[in-house]
Amino acid sequence: MLKGMLKLQDDPQYEMFFAVVDVHVMTTPYDKELLSEKTREVVLDYLAAGLDPKKSSVLVQSKVADLHTELAFYFSTVTTVARMQHLPTFKDKVKQHPNNVTMALLNYPVLMAADILIYKSELVPVGVDQKPHLEVTREIARKMNSKYGTDFPEPKRFATKGEYVPSLLGKGKMSKSVEGSYIYLTDSKQMIHQKLAKVPTDSGKGVKIPTKGGVASLLKLVELFEGKKKRKEYEKQYLDEGIRYYALKVDLTDSIYKELEPIQKKRRELEKKPEYVDKVIKEGAEKARKIAKETLKEVKKKMGLV
Repeated sequence: MLKGMLKLQDDPQYEMFFAVVDVHVMTTPYDKELLSEKTREVVLDYLAAGLDPKKSSVLVQSKVADLHTELAFYFSTVTTVARMQHLPTFKDKVKQHPNNVTMALLNYPVLMAADILIYKSELVPVGVDQKPHLEVTREIARKMNSKYGTDFPEPKRFATKGEYVPSLLGKGKMSKSVEGSYIYLTDSKQMIHQKLAKVPTDSGKGVKIPTKGGVASLLKLVELFEGKKKRKEYEKQYLDEGIRYYALKVDLTDSIYKELEPIQKKRRELEKKPEYVDKVIKEGAEKARKIAKETLKEVKKKMGLV
């Protein structure tokens, strides 16, 4: 996602917001003592990866939460409970957190729609797993436009290269909410190797290339960090003499760390400049609030509140 966004920020036809949706975190169990710290860490990741505040803005959701949540409530008046309950993402979260099925969780896609449409965004770089939520956003835009005469765009998904990073567990995608499935941008080379070492594998040889499980995840990661040519070499080995997974994981560790090392170096520099990070967050909030207030004013007038 970051790679795709960073390419867009150099294109003058786009106005970019890098969102940190900390309010969304509250839809599932979270550690309130760490939320603020974790939010700031994401901002640091964005800046370390190459976000340029002169070209793009950081949008920390909680800094404009009053506007986002108000619009989300107006959107909820054109959204049915049944529609939310039938979303596959909602059903998955219910299974993960059966004792925490809250209204916040049910309304997650509505708040996401508000996050997007309050800025009248036309392109959203979300992963394939978020397509159902984006479709809800499009539906809400259509309903609001039809019923109240608003002018919301129907945002499209902006696909980025490597948008789907597989879980190290061999099922689904990497997710911070699923322990053992992910590699942090801040992980050391040793930590990356330790995590890859735990990825489940098979004998290293077969008559068909695995399409799911740990081996499939490893091959996808090889493609993302070492290229399609390298992946094809491993696939040929799998069908012939067999893959030595230890060697594969060592090489993959090197390739992943090679990409993360300069980001980590820049991050360490930024950690020494807290006032600069504060300034980026503050200016992003001011810019976002100015746009969001205008949209909210339009909506309230169209809905008869003004």
